[in-house]
Amino acid sequence: MKRPRSLIQAAIIAANLLLVAPVSADDTETLPAAVRYILDLREVADESLSIYVADLNTGETVLRWNEDVARNPASTMKLVTTLAALDILGPSYRWQTEVFALGDIEDGRLDGDLLIKGYGDPFLVTERVWQLLRALNLAGIREIGGDLLIDDSYFEVADHDPAGFDRQPLRAYNVAPNALLMNFKVIRYWFEPDHASNGVRVVLDPPLENLRVENRLALADRSCRGYQRGISIIPNESFDTMFLEGHFPSRCQRYAMDRTALDHNAFAYGLFAALWRESGGVLEGGWRPALAPEDVEPIVSFPSLSLNEIITRVNKHSNNVMARQLLYTLAAEAFGAPGTEEGGREVIESWLLERLPEIESLELDNGAGLSREARIDARDFGAILEYAWRQPYMPEFAASLALSGHDGTLRDRFEDFGLAGQAHLKTGSLDHVSAIAGYMQARSGRRFAVVVLHNHQDIHRGPGEEAQTALLRWLYEQ
Repeated sequence: MKRPRSLIQAAIIAANLLLVAPVSADDTETLPAAVRYILDLREVADESLSIYVADLNTGETVLRWNEDVARNPASTMKLVTTLAALDILGPSYRWQTEVFALGDIEDGRLDGDLLIKGYGDPFLVTERVWQLLRALNLAGIREIGGDLLIDDSYFEVADHDPAGFDRQPLRAYNVAPNALLMNFKVIRYWFEPDHASNGVRVVLDPPLENLRVENRLALADRSCRGYQRGISIIPNESFDTMFLEGHFPSRCQRYAMDRTALDHNAFAYGLFAALWRESGGVLEGGWRPALAPEDVEPIVSFPSLSLNEIITRVNKHSNNVMARQLLYTLAAEAFGAPGTEEGGREVIESWLLERLPEIESLELDNGAGLSREARIDARDFGAILEYAWRQPYMPEFAASLALSGHDGTLRDRFEDFGLAGQAHLKTGSLDHVSAIAGYMQARSGRRFAVVVLHNHQDIHRGPGEEAQTALLRWLYEQ
């Protein structure tokens, strides 16, 4: 076992070792000593913390603390969205991406336009687009004589300001949903020192011909550290030109940075064109928006990964735009196209009213938890987790959560406390918000649903995780 990383971690272990006895009914509203210790040490008011823990075998409440106070759950809200999608659509649900040939095909050449219509596939990443293009090749097309037409009408997304949440418009977590979302609208920049020119080599993946990059980076004689390694990426107003500025450390060998670019349709065209030409294909035209014809059958209907696989990527890695795609999909399936955020909320509210009518505190907002308005109380959240545990698809849902000490957002957490592999949890963090929710198995074999919601000034800077660790270490001994 690794040594504790800090005196605080050692104190958590020491305090928890005093609490190995089972909890009695009279103790269910008493904070464990180790949790209380962290709150006192960090001068955090216990009124800012909500906890709900239930035994999944007996249904008995193990611990409750401010469980009726509605709080911001941050990204743990994704559990509500993914569970609703799993329950309503089923684990084998798949999205389609359709391709239409608007012209005659002869000897591998399409004499006309090619149209792609998206239906909200949340995981149409670069590798999957390659597979889509392979299917297009097998359909007999190598040359496109006209334009690429793009139909993203299956979703109706309100005007979106990517800087509106935190003034970080290029961050992937701020990407808006889109019916033809490709690669999350994200570019990976690779930076390497070019000592001969005292500059910096920059490679884009994928390389988009409609994205202009002006490299103004210089080398600085220093070690490979610092925020973004001294690099600033500044977009123009249309996000089709990026200015790279700053000083890159000369002792860095290679550094990667993921950032968004372009608008959705321009990105889809740029990615399609780049991969199509890399594969030897010819595209003679440009691109424009259009609607798919109702009287023409698609030549390719490309299925997504199953919903079961999708929710794993949403929850383990806390992917915001994928969660939001689910919300729009629920609306489109329930009410017909176009899917909207408001419609998705209505679907989930109706689902809860039918399945869990006692839930009253939920304010879903965008379904991803990237919100200042989202709310739920710990008791209601616990009831949702207990409901999921009783369903036949429980293994799929639980496995979609990060496994403590092993993968996803928990890869580097809980290793020093004997908790690795003992919990499937979704984490949540915003400024002044820290949360976890999911399932845990104790040393005794007991299984628990656990919810921790913490809203307090600077709680996201460490104290929230410390309190969570103290609680889970205590729970492990029950």
